[in-house]
Amino acid sequence: MTPSGFFDVEERLTRLSGLGDQLEAFSQTVDFEVFRPELNKALVYSDGSKGGRPPFDPVLMFKILIIQTLNNLSDERTEYLINDRLSFMRFLGLGLSERVPDAKTVWLFRERLT
Repeated sequence: MTPSGFFDVEERLTRLSGLGDQLEAFSQTVDFEVFRPELNKALVYSDGSKGGRPPFDPVLMFKILIIQTLNNLSDERTEYLINDRLSFMRFLGLGLSERVPDAKTVWLFRERLT
């Protein structure tokens, strides 16, 4: 097995683009930031004065729900596949070392929206 190189991830992402990554095309077509004001209004998080971990970005979580719906995934499978797939990570704007929302967080976000 060949040792990993510095540009291996970028090369893999370029290959995914060449193969027609639908999530990349979707991301280039839709400006997800237009949903931020409505998401913030619907979610109304506390000011953080009582402590606790800050919530995940609402646009990130909204995009997770999109992935979940497009692929008909359970919350647990969604968590696994976000950790596993470079195309999902790229669509969500997550790096390899960044924290991924767990299944319970995805469920709670969906419940807060409804």
